[in-house]
Amino acid sequence: MPLVFNIQKFSVHDGPGIRTTLFFKGCPIRCLWCHNPESQCYEVENIETKEGKVEVVGKDYTVNELVKEVEKDIIFYEQSGGGVTLSGGEVMTQDMDYVAPLVKKIQSKGISVAVDTCGVAPFENFERILPYVDYFLYDLKFINSQLHKEYTGVGNELVLDNLKKLSEHGATIHLRLILLEGLNTSDEVIEETVAWLKMNNISVSIINLLPYHEFGFDKYKRLGRKDPQLFQAPSEERQEQIKQLLENHQYKVKIGG
Repeated sequence: MPLVFNIQKFSVHDGPGIRTTLFFKGCPIRCLWCHNPESQCYEVENIETKEGKVEVVGKDYTVNELVKEVEKDIIFYEQSGGGVTLSGGEVMTQDMDYVAPLVKKIQSKGISVAVDTCGVAPFENFERILPYVDYFLYDLKFINSQLHKEYTGVGNELVLDNLKKLSEHGATIHLRLILLEGLNTSDEVIEETVAWLKMNNISVSIINLLPYHEFGFDKYKRLGRKDPQLFQAPSEERQEQIKQLLENHQYKVKIGG
């Protein structure tokens, strides 16, 4: 059974409206800027709290238990146009015999479902949940596969292939561009990304620009790991320039999730 390491209520950064985000434990890639290092391993871990106590990371929930948990806030979803987001780690690499019934049951309650994904998973997994997912929050970290491998551990071929297939299947895609100054924020990189999207007829509902941040980096030490590599976010001025550049290509763009 997949492990859940956090159930975040009243989330406003993981899709439209007020949402409950279910964070699943385990991820197939290792982004060097990852701010949820406790999400990477698929097994239960211990983390030291800020008060110096030891806390277990990762808990089993049955499908029905999770559905009951998210139903508690259904009034907030209805009032705000929100719902439930499945995140991680990477939910699309979890046991789909668990994930598929979960999203189907949540949607059957009239609750919107979003899936936050890095795209590194078999497309068959996406196919199993396509009918029950309203939005895919799809991360595109680098259009360049060599850079993707250098900074996440894997190339981006599967990421791009799954993005094409999701678009071909008519999925609603919220494309999320993680912005790392000096790596993927130049006009050249943005134009290359747009060119690929247009060449492959990728249908994008909105592009979310997600500037790099250092929130959660204290967790590395509390997990007994070495400190993460530090990067920089582009300036607010540069973020606005990237937004304008993408809007010039007729995309709807928002800075933030």
